Amino acid sequence: MTRNRAMLLIVTGASFMSFVGLLMRLLETTDGMLILFYRSITLAGMVGLVACLRRRQSPVAFLCSFDRTDMMMGAALAIAFTSYVYAMLMTSVASTLLLLTLSPFFAAVLGWVWIGEKPHRMTWPAMAAALVGVALMIGDGLAYGRTAGNIVALVSSLTFAIMLVLARRSGKSDVLGGTFLGGAGCVLLGAFASLSFGNGLGISAHDLMLTLFMGAFTIGIGIALVTWGTGYVPAAEVSLLVLTESVLGPIWPWIILGQAMTLTEIGGGVIVLGAVAALALASREAGKPRAVKG
Repeated sequence: MTRNRAMLLIVTGASFMSFVGLLMRLLETTDGMLILFYRSITLAGMVGLVACLRRRQSPVAFLCSFDRTDMMMGAALAIAFTSYVYAMLMTSVASTLLLLTLSPFFAAVLGWVWIGEKPHRMTWPAMAAALVGVALMIGDGLAYGRTAGNIVALVSSLTFAIMLVLARRSGKSDVLGGTFLGGAGCVLLGAFASLSFGNGLGISAHDLMLTLFMGAFTIGIGIALVTWGTGYVPAAEVSLLVLTESVLGPIWPWIILGQAMTLTEIGGGVIVLGAVAALALASREAGKPRAVKG
């Protein structure tokens, strides 16, 4: 696969995922576990389909290919997916998506401590700037009663970073196995919680269609495309390209539902996005070969 085609896959996947916030706002139910259950059915199914096509494996061979790393990644993603759903329910779409962009910073610190990857020297000032943006959004959440939601979004960002470090340590060419297990784990968690502590798995036809569509197309295909292209593009550039989700995500609810961002969200978001972009660009420049004078 060419680099340009891989970049197009990543941007397309991130664009698909940017519609999650809008679809969450269109749902009638606010039962997080019910949403998680139905959404994850098609998410796992779509990721499994893409994995079989990409690897040219049968479904049985794909299911037999899971190893310990896939299971650990699946557990981390199950937490990330679950906290993501609740963050969308508890705070604004903009705050959720912008706080999720902190994953590269969490991954840099975890990678340094866990697998000995020395962070780029730009990581620390960029992280300090990002924390200022986060503080603004957390403060804004406090004013609007969204603090808990913002904290849940941070949990999602952290657990997604753990998955990234696990993937990096494994050296796998793709993480579709772990992504599938994350979705499958959410199916089991959502079913257990809904049947044991909720009101069962009853859902309106409207919400059923939206959640199934969300899992298959906005998340399932989105994550699969991003994962597909990641192996052919430097990590720093991937960090930049996936910002497409965080940039477009708050725009759809604003255009279609009139849910505009607050000025503090905009300010904090610009700082966070700028910090991530600066780190990605610095890492990209560091990775370029230097010209040799002859």
